[in-house]
Amino acid sequence: MTDQSPKRLFIKTYGCQMNVYDSQRMAEALGAEGYVETDRADDADMVLLNTCHIREKAAEKLYSDLGRLKPLKAERPDLKIGVAGCVAQAEGDEIIRRMPLVDLVVGPQAYHRLPAMARGEAPAVDTEFPAEDKFDHLPERRATRRHPAAFLTVQEGCDKFCAFCVVPYTRGAEVSRPAARILSEARDLVARGVREITLLGQNVNGWHGEGAAGLGELIRQLAGIEGLDRIRYTTSHPNDMADDLIAAHRDLPQLMPYLHLPVQSGSDRVLKAMNRKHTRDDYLRLVDRIRAARPDILLTSDFIAGFPGETDADHADTLRLIEEVGFGTAFSFKYSPRPGTPAAGRALVPEAVADARLHEMQALLARQQKAVQEGMVGRTLGVLFEKPGRLPGQMVGKSDYLHSVFVQAPEAAVGDLVQVRIVASAPNSLEGVLA
Repeated sequence: MTDQSPKRLFIKTYGCQMNVYDSQRMAEALGAEGYVETDRADDADMVLLNTCHIREKAAEKLYSDLGRLKPLKAERPDLKIGVAGCVAQAEGDEIIRRMPLVDLVVGPQAYHRLPAMARGEAPAVDTEFPAEDKFDHLPERRATRRHPAAFLTVQEGCDKFCAFCVVPYTRGAEVSRPAARILSEARDLVARGVREITLLGQNVNGWHGEGAAGLGELIRQLAGIEGLDRIRYTTSHPNDMADDLIAAHRDLPQLMPYLHLPVQSGSDRVLKAMNRKHTRDDYLRLVDRIRAARPDILLTSDFIAGFPGETDADHADTLRLIEEVGFGTAFSFKYSPRPGTPAAGRALVPEAVADARLHEMQALLARQQKAVQEGMVGRTLGVLFEKPGRLPGQMVGKSDYLHSVFVQAPEAAVGDLVQVRIVASAPNSLEGVLA
């Protein structure tokens, strides 16, 4: 029989939006065991670290955080400490070997087993890729009022095997959820106050679940849900931008004019070394097709500086691509080897060279971001209010283009979707007035 006394759960989430979604689902799974969330680790009965393995030194960050929990565990030996997510998948038993204070380790495809692990009725380490669909074994979403914007995982894993990326090894092969389950979860979210849903997947535009021909058709079905005013999706691969998905950007007002489309490099030689399976021209032609369908779309991307073997000429090709496309913002990083990936053993570009290339790239991207935001001044945009601002009567929300917008709106409430005239641009946000 489940202990009915309240137990407190603290979750720290690292990394991507999918981890945010996973943390919510893990909290709901443990909620069925009597756990309620707290924002303080020092008064929790369970601390769960939901990790990301994409960036450099991810494991070191985890072990550093676990080290800070040692005094708390020593003071309260009954405190359960768990590690979830992609570092858990990659490190497995090694985590408990290095940090015996950890009670359980669970990979991102097995967290539906977390309640049994917490009860001591399952192995302390579970990093298998189970045959069963974890979503079939998770409890129903809680019938509580929700934040007006929510994430919804529709696809997991990746079959692309880019030479720099650890995702295929930590998240596994591509798996797409059936459309009926996605639609059911979306309707439930809308019934609880959600007005914007971001569809998540490591390769989301490669979604191929039962019940729709592709992501474009799935989005068309979602757009039919009354009260779902905004739809976004991330992250996409250029090779999976199907015609129907591009047409959905043209046809559906609910699909926001924003697309994150990673390219990583503007050099064909580097793209081949990365195993991206597309060329520079492929990407540029795709951008032209997308902009022909939705001229006002804002594009964002990912870039890696200093990939093994990258030359000054390759770097110059990337800068030229950035200038040609024009991005609203971008994530850019210096290459760092991820253990177990094909590129990990290759000779590195000298660190000082990679640093200089990254700084040059980021300066160009920052100029583009500034120009795009300044171009919003004078325009009227939809803004979904997500929280009160710091100033009296101020609200903060996201624009159609995902910019944070600050508005004086003393009569407004969280969840209101309003028209706002943009009057000023700040480094990472916009200021507006009610239109």
